[in-house]
Amino acid sequence: MVNIFIGFLILIAFITGIVLLQIFLSKKESKWPGLILPIVCLLISIIAVFNIASFTSATKIDEEVIDRNGTVIQEIIPEVITQGDQSTPSLVFTIMSVFLLYNIPTAILLGIYYIYRGKRCQKKEIEK
Repeated sequence: MVNIFIGFLILIAFITGIVLLQIFLSKKESKWPGLILPIVCLLISIIAVFNIASFTSATKIDEEVIDRNGTVIQEIIPEVITQGDQSTPSLVFTIMSVFLLYNIPTAILLGIYYIYRGKRCQKKEIEK
Protein backbone atom coordinates (compact mmCIF):
# COMPACT_ATOMS: atom_id res chain seq x y z
CA MET A 1 0.00 0.00 0.00
CA VAL A 2 2.85 2.35 0.83
CA ASN A 3 4.56 1.58 -2.49
CA ILE A 4 1.40 2.48 -4.39
CA PHE A 5 1.13 5.76 -2.49
CA ILE A 6 4.77 6.63 -3.17
CA GLY A 7 4.35 5.76 -6.85
CA PHE A 8 1.24 7.92 -7.02
CA LEU A 9 3.10 10.85 -5.43
CA ILE A 10 5.96 10.45 -7.91
CA LEU A 11 3.45 10.42 -10.79
CA ILE A 12 1.74 13.58 -9.49
CA ALA A 13 5.14 15.29 -9.06
CA PHE A 14 6.13 14.30 -12.61
CA ILE A 15 2.88 15.62 -14.12
CA THR A 16 3.14 18.83 -12.08
CA GLY A 17 6.71 19.30 -13.27
CA ILE A 18 5.67 18.85 -16.91
CA VAL A 19 2.83 21.37 -16.53
CA LEU A 20 5.09 23.91 -14.79
CA LEU A 21 7.74 23.44 -17.49
CA GLN A 22 5.11 24.02 -20.17
CA ILE A 23 3.94 27.21 -18.43
CA PHE A 24 7.54 28.42 -18.16
CA LEU A 25 8.26 27.69 -21.83
CA SER A 26 4.98 29.26 -22.96
CA LYS A 27 5.89 32.55 -21.27
CA LYS A 28 9.12 32.89 -23.26
CA GLU A 29 9.57 35.69 -25.78
CA SER A 30 9.75 33.32 -28.74
CA LYS A 31 6.79 31.10 -29.53
CA TRP A 32 8.86 27.99 -30.31
CA PRO A 33 9.97 26.92 -26.80
CA GLY A 34 6.32 26.56 -25.78
CA LEU A 35 5.71 24.18 -28.66
CA ILE A 36 8.51 21.74 -27.76
CA LEU A 37 6.54 19.57 -25.32
CA PRO A 38 3.38 19.33 -27.48
CA ILE A 39 5.52 18.33 -30.48
CA VAL A 40 7.26 15.66 -28.38
CA CYS A 41 3.88 14.28 -27.28
CA LEU A 42 2.68 14.27 -30.89
CA LEU A 43 5.78 12.36 -31.99
CA ILE A 44 5.25 9.81 -29.20
CA SER A 45 1.67 9.25 -30.40
CA ILE A 46 2.86 8.76 -33.98
CA ILE A 47 5.47 6.25 -32.78
CA ALA A 48 2.74 4.39 -30.86
CA VAL A 49 0.62 4.16 -34.02
CA PHE A 50 3.56 2.82 -36.02
CA ASN A 51 4.21 0.27 -33.29
CA ILE A 52 0.65 -0.99 -33.62
CA ALA A 53 1.11 -1.33 -37.36
CA SER A 54 4.38 -3.20 -36.94
CA PHE A 55 3.11 -5.65 -34.32
CA THR A 56 -0.13 -6.57 -36.04
CA SER A 57 0.90 -8.84 -38.86
CA ALA A 58 -1.19 -11.53 -40.48
CA THR A 59 1.50 -13.06 -42.66
CA LYS A 60 2.59 -16.67 -42.40
CA ILE A 61 5.74 -18.12 -43.90
CA ASP A 62 5.52 -21.52 -45.54
CA GLU A 63 8.67 -23.60 -45.93
CA GLU A 64 8.85 -27.02 -47.47
CA VAL A 65 11.71 -29.54 -47.60
CA ILE A 66 11.59 -31.47 -50.87
CA ASP A 67 13.72 -34.49 -51.76
CA ARG A 68 15.19 -35.27 -55.20
CA ASN A 69 12.04 -36.99 -56.41
CA GLY A 70 9.91 -33.91 -55.73
CA THR A 71 8.00 -35.29 -52.76
CA VAL A 72 7.51 -33.14 -49.69
CA ILE A 73 9.45 -34.55 -46.76
CA GLN A 74 8.73 -31.88 -44.18
CA GLU A 75 6.52 -28.79 -44.14
CA ILE A 76 7.27 -26.02 -41.65
CA ILE A 77 4.87 -23.15 -41.12
CA PRO A 78 6.30 -20.73 -38.60
CA GLU A 79 3.71 -18.21 -37.49
CA VAL A 80 4.54 -14.62 -36.85
CA ILE A 81 3.48 -13.48 -33.40
CA THR A 82 0.37 -11.40 -33.83
CA GLN A 83 -1.98 -9.55 -31.56
CA GLY A 84 -4.84 -11.45 -33.09
CA ASP A 85 -6.24 -11.65 -36.56
CA GLN A 86 -7.94 -8.28 -36.70
CA SER A 87 -10.13 -7.17 -39.52
CA THR A 88 -9.39 -3.88 -41.25
CA PRO A 89 -12.15 -1.83 -39.55
CA SER A 90 -11.08 -3.16 -36.17
CA LEU A 91 -7.46 -2.26 -36.86
CA VAL A 92 -8.41 1.23 -38.06
CA PHE A 93 -10.51 1.74 -34.92
CA THR A 94 -7.60 0.59 -32.74
CA ILE A 95 -5.16 2.92 -34.50
CA MET A 96 -7.54 5.89 -34.26
CA SER A 97 -8.30 5.30 -30.59
CA VAL A 98 -4.61 4.91 -29.68
CA PHE A 99 -3.77 8.09 -31.63
CA LEU A 100 -6.52 10.05 -29.88
CA LEU A 101 -5.67 8.71 -26.41
CA TYR A 102 -1.97 9.42 -26.83
CA ASN A 103 -2.77 12.97 -27.96
CA ILE A 104 -4.69 13.91 -24.80
CA PRO A 105 -1.46 15.26 -23.24
CA THR A 106 -0.73 17.08 -26.51
CA ALA A 107 -4.12 18.81 -26.34
CA ILE A 108 -3.63 19.75 -22.69
CA LEU A 109 -0.15 21.15 -23.33
CA LEU A 110 -1.38 23.10 -26.35
CA GLY A 111 -4.23 24.47 -24.23
CA ILE A 112 -1.74 25.66 -21.63
CA TYR A 113 0.39 27.15 -24.43
CA TYR A 114 -2.48 29.12 -25.96
CA ILE A 115 -3.77 30.34 -22.59
CA TYR A 116 -0.39 31.73 -21.55
CA ARG A 117 0.48 33.05 -25.03
CA GLY A 118 -2.89 34.79 -25.11
CA LYS A 119 -2.22 36.43 -21.75
CA ARG A 120 1.22 37.46 -22.99
CA CYS A 121 -0.24 39.00 -26.17
CA GLN A 122 -2.91 40.85 -24.17
CA LYS A 123 -0.27 42.22 -21.82
CA LYS A 124 1.80 43.33 -24.82
CA GLU A 125 -1.19 45.11 -26.38
CA ILE A 126 -1.98 46.91 -23.12
CA GLU A 127 1.61 48.12 -22.88
CA LYS A 128 1.41 49.55 -26.42
